[in-house]
Amino acid sequence: MKLLGFLASDPDLIGRFMALTGLSPNDLRQSLADPAFQAGVLDFALQDESLLLAFAANAGIRPESVMRARSRLPGFAH
Repeated sequence: MKLLGFLASDPDLIGRFMALTGLSPNDLRQSLADPAFQAGVLDFALQDESLLLAFAANAGIRPESVMRARSRLPGFAH
């Protein structure tokens, strides 16, 4: 997941994500394929516009594509 890689490249971002979720590094590795975990990572970025814009620019994608990806995962409220 590109977004998680982006978060992991910044110690402050990944630290904040892990603090908010309560996950350990081992938990992160074990959860990568879980759609609910993926949704949570996207939600984390969608709650912070500056993070979302920085990730989108880094990944060469439009910020709206993150919302489209999120809408395909569990727990999306229309």
